[in-house]
Amino acid sequence: MKLRMVPARQGAQWVKMGMRTFFKQPLALSGLFFMFMAAMSVLSMVPVLGNIIALALLPAATLGLMAATQETTKGKFPMPTVLVSAFRAGRQQMRGMLVLGALYAAGFLLVMGVSALADGGKFARLYLVGGELSAELLMQSDFEWAAITAMVLYLPLSLLFWHAPALVHWHGISPVKSLFFSLVACLRNFWAFLVFGLTWMAVFLGTGLIAAVISALLGSPQMVGVILFPAGMAMAAMFFTSLYFTYDDTFDVITGDTA
Repeated sequence: MKLRMVPARQGAQWVKMGMRTFFKQPLALSGLFFMFMAAMSVLSMVPVLGNIIALALLPAATLGLMAATQETTKGKFPMPTVLVSAFRAGRQQMRGMLVLGALYAAGFLLVMGVSALADGGKFARLYLVGGELSAELLMQSDFEWAAITAMVLYLPLSLLFWHAPALVHWHGISPVKSLFFSLVACLRNFWAFLVFGLTWMAVFLGTGLIAAVISALLGSPQMVGVILFPAGMAMAAMFFTSLYFTYDDTFDVITGDTA
C-alpha cells in the first residue's frame, strides 16, 4: 500500500467524479442510499441502544456505499447486497469492521460526553435519546457551546475513520493501523480535503439558493421543502459516492471483488 499526495484542486475533482458516477446509476445509488438511511433511522427509533448500534454499523455501511461506487465505475449494476460487503469479504475483514465500528461508537460517545460538560448533557441527550429541538433550547448559550464542542471534537474523529473502513476491507489492515493511516493520509492531503469540503458546502448552499429562488418565483414558500427534500437526498447520495474517489486517489486500491 502506498500513500499518494494529490494537489489541492483534486478536491474539486473528487466532487465532480462523485456526481458523474452517481448519474451513471442514479436510481441504484439513490436506492442504496435510501436503504442505508432507512436502516439507520429504524435503529435510531430505539432509545440510546439503537443509536449506539447505528453508530457501530456506520463504518460498515459507509464501506458498502463505497463498494457500490466501485461497482458502478466498473460498469456494473450495484445490487442491494453490496451494502453488506463488509461482512461478506472474509472472517478477518468482518472482525476488523466490527472492531472499527465499536471504536467509532466509543469515540462518538466520548465526544458527546465531553460536550455534556458544557450544558449538563442537553445536547447529547437530544441526539441519543431524542426530543423536541425548540427555539428556546437553541438560544441557550450552554447548549450552543455544547454543539460547538461536539463539532470541533468530531473533526479529528472523522479524519481517523475517513479511510479506515476501506483500508480494513480492501487492504486487510488492522483497525488500529487503519485509523493511523487514515489520519496521516487526510493530513498529508489537507488542502485537497479542504477544497473537497468547501466545494460540497458550495453545492449544498447553491442547491438551497436555487430552491428558494424557484419558490419565490412560484409565489409558494412551502415549495422550498418540497424541492429541498429530494434534492438534498440526491446531493447526500452524491456525497457518499464521492467518498470512494477520495480513497481511490489517496491509496493504491486492490480492485478485487467487493462481495
